[in-house]
Amino acid sequence: MSRVKRGVTSHAKHKKVYKAAKGFYGRRKNTIRAAKAAVEKAGQYAFRDRKRKKRTFRALWIQRINAAVRPFGMTYSRFIDGLSKSGIMVDRKVLSDLAIREPAAFQAIAETAKAALAA
Repeated sequence: MSRVKRGVTSHAKHKKVYKAAKGFYGRRKNTIRAAKAAVEKAGQYAFRDRKRKKRTFRALWIQRINAAVRPFGMTYSRFIDGLSKSGIMVDRKVLSDLAIREPAAFQAIAETAKAALAA
């Protein structure tokens, strides 16, 4: 039985790993054993951080909303409570964006929430 030479296959597999390891520092970019481990770890970080990104942004939006409602004499939690009582359904991403780009519109929403809390 004739033997199979695997040079082409191995080279193609290695090439794929090296491409993924492009920009890594030291041996991690050009030694297959180190590069393979580094690429695998990078993939784990990428998977984890795609989930974490959503949490991070939600926290940022909440901080921005909290800072924006303080001048109206409310805290974030009271503001959200007022929104739910007044029946306004706007997500935190949009509220944060309104607070930055459309202060007048955000002020109207904040006043509505405040009135709903008083009632």
